[in-house]
Formats: sequence, C-alpha cells, structure tokens
Amino acid sequence: MQVLENKIRSLEKFLRCIRNQRRGLYGCVAGLGDVTGSILYATGSELGGDRSMVKNLFGAYSRNVESNGVGTSSKRQRLPYSSAELAAMEVRAMECIRQLLLRSAEALFLLQLLSQHHVTRLFQGFNANLWQELVQLTFCQLVCSEEGDRLATRLISSLMEYYTGPDGRGTVDDISGRLREGCPSYFKESDYKFFLAVEYLERAAVTPDSEEKANLAREAFNFLSKVPESADLQTVCKRFEDLRFYEAVVRLPLQKAQALDPAGDASNDQIDAATREHALAQREQCYEIITNALRSLKGDSLQREFGSPVRPAVRSTIDNVSRKKYISQIAQLGVQSPDRVFHEYLYRTMIDLGLEDELLEYGGPDLVPFLQNAGREPLQEVRAVSGITSATSLMGQTGAAIPSNEAKYLDLLARYYVLKRQHVLAAHVLLRLAERRSSTDAKDVPTLDQRRQYLSNAVLQAKSASNSDGLLGSTRGAFDNGLLDLLEGKLAVLRFQIKIKEELEALASRLEPPVDISDSAQNGLAHDDNFTTNANLANTAREKAKELSLDLKSITQLYNEYAVPFELWEMCLEMLYFANYSGDADSSIVRETWARLIDQALSRGGIAEACSVLKRVGSNTYPGDGAVLPLDTLCLHLEKAAQERLESGVESVGDEDVSRALLAACKGAAEPVLNTYDQLLSSGAILPSPNLRIRLLRSVLVVLREWAMSVFAQRMGTSVTGASLILGGTFSPEQTTIINQGIRDKITSAANRYMTEVRRLTLPQNRTEAVYRGFRELEESLINSFSFDRF
Repeated sequence: MQVLENKIRSLEKFLRCIRNQRRGLYGCVAGLGDVTGSILYATGSELGGDRSMVKNLFGAYSRNVESNGVGTSSKRQRLPYSSAELAAMEVRAMECIRQLLLRSAEALFLLQLLSQHHVTRLFQGFNANLWQELVQLTFCQLVCSEEGDRLATRLISSLMEYYTGPDGRGTVDDISGRLREGCPSYFKESDYKFFLAVEYLERAAVTPDSEEKANLAREAFNFLSKVPESADLQTVCKRFEDLRFYEAVVRLPLQKAQALDPAGDASNDQIDAATREHALAQREQCYEIITNALRSLKGDSLQREFGSPVRPAVRSTIDNVSRKKYISQIAQLGVQSPDRVFHEYLYRTMIDLGLEDELLEYGGPDLVPFLQNAGREPLQEVRAVSGITSATSLMGQTGAAIPSNEAKYLDLLARYYVLKRQHVLAAHVLLRLAERRSSTDAKDVPTLDQRRQYLSNAVLQAKSASNSDGLLGSTRGAFDNGLLDLLEGKLAVLRFQIKIKEELEALASRLEPPVDISDSAQNGLAHDDNFTTNANLANTAREKAKELSLDLKSITQLYNEYAVPFELWEMCLEMLYFANYSGDADSSIVRETWARLIDQALSRGGIAEACSVLKRVGSNTYPGDGAVLPLDTLCLHLEKAAQERLESGVESVGDEDVSRALLAACKGAAEPVLNTYDQLLSSGAILPSPNLRIRLLRSVLVVLREWAMSVFAQRMGTSVTGASLILGGTFSPEQTTIINQGIRDKITSAANRYMTEVRRLTLPQNRTEAVYRGFRELEESLINSFSFDRF
C-alpha cells in the first residue's frame, strides 16, 4: 500500500503542477471560473459567466466549410458545445481525476495507519450494525461515498480514543499531526479541535485538584466553542456533566442549534411548513441535551453510560443544595440566551419536571407571554375603571372551558403575579381558574373545594392590591373595591353551592334503601310505593349533586333548581338574606320560607329540633336590630306548636325552650324578643286561648330575667353565667346601681304590667301563681337591694 500510495501521490503532484503552472488546457480555460467540482458530492459548478465574452481559444470557427465537402452550403450542423466549453469540460475532468487520486492516496494512508495498531482493540466498541457496514465497505466507497466518509470518521475517532484514553499511548498532538499531514480530507481542523477538547476532558476527569479540573474543562469548552457544529455533543456534554461544568452543557448545544439553523427558520411562519418543521427538529435535538441534564439532576432519567465506549463514566453523587444550585445555573444560562424557541422548550420541560419554583424565579421577560399563550386566552391588562363590571351583573357568569394541561399554565401565571406583587392580575387569573368550565373529559373538572381555594386566594390578592399593580391612584381604589366585592360575592355563592351539594348527597344516602331491602324488592318480595318514591328521589338527588360538582352555578340557579325542589329551606333562607331579597321582614317569601323551615324541623324532631334550627339559622342572619327576622311569625308558630304538643302529650316541652331559642336567634338581644311577645299579648284576636297566653307570659318572664342578667354581666365584665354565679348571694346597693337606670326602669315597668296581665287570665290560681310570683320577685329585686338568686 505504501508503494501504491507513493505512485498515486506522484501522479497527483504532476497534475497539480500542470494546473498551477497553467500549462496546456489549464492555461486556455483560465478565467472561466471554478470548473473543479467535487468527487465526493458531485456538486461541481458548471461553466458560468457570459459566454459571448469567452475567447475562442481554438481560433476562428469557419462557417464556410461544409462537413460533407460541399462548397458553400447555407445550412451547417450545429455542435452541442462550443470549443471553449469543450476545453473547459476537459479541464474539469482532469481536475476530478486529480482529486480522486489525492483522495485515494489519503485513504491508503489512513488504512496503513490503522493497520499499525491493534485493529481488534480499536473496533471493540462498534456495535453489530457498524461491524457489518465495515466488513462490506469497499475501497471505492471509502473514497467516493458519504457512507465511507462517515465510517472513516468513526475509525479515526476510535484511533483518537486509543491515544487520549487513560490507558492510551500518547496525546492528541502525537497522532493528529500525522493525520492532518497524511489525510487532511478525512481529519479536518475541526476534528483536531474536537479531539483536543476530548483530551482535556479526559485529563480533567482524573485530576483530583478542583481548580485544575475547572481550568481544563474551560479549555475544552473554548476549543469546542469554535467548532460546535462538528462536535458530537451528545457524548461530550455528558462528559461536561460529569465535571459539573454546566456552562458548556448549555452553551454548546445552543451554539450548534444556531449553526444548524442560522436563518431562524424554526420560528419563521412565512416559510414552508416542512422546512420549518425540519429546522425545529434539528434545534430540538440540541435542546434535548440541555433538558436531559435537567432530568438527570432532577433524578427523572436513568443513569446512562456515556463517554468512552470502552469504559463507563462515573458520576459523583451530589447533595440537594448543590443539585438546586446546578438546576438554577442551567435555568439562568438558558434564559440568558436570545433563542426564544429554546426558552419555550426550556419552560415546558421545567414545568413537566416539577421545577415551577425555579422557573418562576429565573424565568425571562418572555415567561408571562408564554404562560398566557399556553393558557390559550391572554390576560388583558386592566386600564380603566370603566371596564369593571359590578359584582351583581357578573355573579351568574361562568368561565371558559380550560383543559387541565392549560390550567396548570394559568396556575403558574397566578403564582408569578403573586411573586411579583401584581395582586390584581393574580386575582383575575385565579378567578378564571375558579370559573373554568369542564371540557369533554371529566378528568379536567376541578372540584368545588379547588374552586373555593382559587376564589379564596383571589380574595386575598384583591385585598393585597397596591400601587405596584400599575393602576393609577385615582382609579385603583374603585377598581380594587369593585373586584373585591365581585370575588367575595362569588365565594359566598360557591359556599352555598358546596352546602347544597353536601345536603343532596346526605339526602340521597338517607333515602337509598339498604342492600337487603333492595334485593328483596327486585325479587318481588316487597312492593311498596314509598320504597319506589324514595329510590327515585335518591337517584334524582344524586344526579343533581353531580351537576353541582361540574361547574359554578348562579345564586338564582341554586335557589330555583336545587334548594326549592328538594325543600332545603335553611339554604333558601341563607340565600335570600345574602341576596337581600326584600330588605325587611314583611316579605311574604321570607315569612313563608321560615314557616316551611319550622314545619320541616317540627316534623323531623319536634320542638327541640325546631328551636335548634332557629338558633342556628337565626344567629347567622340576624343583623343586630331584628328587623329582617319575622320574630312575630316565628314566636307565634313555635309557641302554638309547643302548646299543642304539650297538651296532646306528644312531646315534653319546657317553658323556656322557645323564648331561649328566640334570644339565641337574636344573639342575646332581649329587647326585640320582648317587643315581639308584647305585640302578640296585646292582640286578643291573635291569642284568644288563656292557656296559650299564660305560656307566652312564662316565656316573657324568661326574657326579662335574661335581659337583667345580660345587662349586669356586661357592666361587670363577665358572662351571663358568671353574673348568675355572682348573684348567687346578696349584693350591696352599690352593686345594684351598676345596672343602667333606664333599662332597670324598662324591666320593672314590664314586670309590673305583666303581673296585671296574669291576674286577668281566666285560669285557676294554681296555674298562674308561679308566673305572677316570678314577675313580682323580679320587680322587687330591681327596686330593692335584694338578691338575684330567687330568679
């Protein structure tokens, strides 16, 4: 092979000498342009330029000479090429032959160099497919085909690893000098820099000194930065990961992505889609190297073998603090890049890996547009108060359908606004998340508890809104108030929806028959209309509860479609009071609803249940003055029911049950309750029965006692129970004067008046004496310095 190489090089040198000296046809076609071409890729340039300016190198063409010997014929056969073109084509063929000779000589040199080494060792890292290609490779393919060029590069790579490995026999300079001299077309300058960088990485891997390790990695990075497009980054970046030199892991792939797509076709919507997709695919191959480093640090990818095919690379374990530092470094380096396509790729990867905190902390200025576009509906900046819609008009609106994969971007956008103290924008995003409707996939439906959490957070953000949100001072206050009212209203309605859903589920559970009864009914052993009705009602309640879990409902829908049909009167009352339906207690709707609620409670648990419901609902709706509670209706309804149940023996009802329930409903305010009883007692048409009147008078006595106790407790700074304990013995006149003189006069006058009312009753004395004595003792205790322990 050496002899053959020498002869081929001598022939090539002879042709090159003729070309350089421009002898023969070379001199004739000088100035016609590049006619050399390339034997590798068959892309040699044809003759160019203005052919009218090409000199006729072979003399004037005689148009009077006939090809068939005839003297002067007006018709001549036209040649396909001119003589100048034919000369140029001949020169090009000679140049192709010269390049073929040079390439063949270099291939022979490479084969000789490989044969001087342990071939089996060089090829031991090849897989089966590569072995097969190598066995079938011909000399012609090695010289003239791209496949041969690729295999030659792989052979040179194995040879360089033999020299640069830990058990190698030299350095890159030792072998690269011979390769660059003997086969420069196979071993280019970029290859030299690449393998020189690999040598530095190998030295850094075995260097114990951390500073020297960093310097060697930096040198390798500098070499590779000059030839990023020709480097095998998949392998070399893994080596940089071993060294924890993440600057190279980020910057080298980005440089190669720019080299592969210098025109930016990946983000150009004006070009052909196939071209754009191809450019994007090339870029993403480079981006994947960076994101794989993130996955490796996060621990989401398998530890794959990389580096030299002969030996696996060993990666040191790192602690969580260092891991977080490296992840932050990759994020920061990535954001510093001007490559917007990579930013989106990086952002999506970090979200998929659960690195939201790092993304929000180090994300670039394009993070907000990215999150907005990923959420499909960009959030518009609020610029004027005129764009604010009142809470009342927006209360029944629902949001758009947002799939869960888009909702996560909106959730991140809200977190970003909170982090940047843009509270108003955060509140709007949270509102969109809370109102989003379900898509076709039921898995995308947020639960009502999740919606409540979104709205609760939105309320907090609206309360925290400040001038930093970018709103003018004159409009910010009105905007914040309008937004806050809207959010608080929606949150209250959502709480009603959650309660109604729970009530319907509980109703369905109560009405659903036991399994044994259901089986017997199916077998024909039980036929009960009530059973069928309950089963149908349970199914309906369960379906309605499922409807409520899908999306937000307006307060009108909750009242008319869910609460009223299922007789959830307590919820109806709460919604009526929340919506300020009438503004006073004279509303027939409110009175009728209260009556239905009390009747429902009586049917379920008697007076005890009714009083319990009154305490719970009344205290939630009592505003402080008793104006919106129909106390007269409630008092008369409960007192009549208590009297009837007591007389019929259905239930044992105490004298204080109703009055104390009314006091609890009014949050301990005795005067409105006393006025209600006084109004009822003053009307003989309403209370014609003496038995009912004496019952109301007993209740009045309880109210007056509680009033006196509460006033004393308030002045003493203790509770009513504490006051009753203090008043367990006698107290001095000074203590008596603690009670406000005006209130004492009111209680004393009422006690005196009701003593007279008791005497007027046409009832036996044994039924009225205890009530009469109670009023008298109360009056005397307030006038005189007597003990309160008697009552």
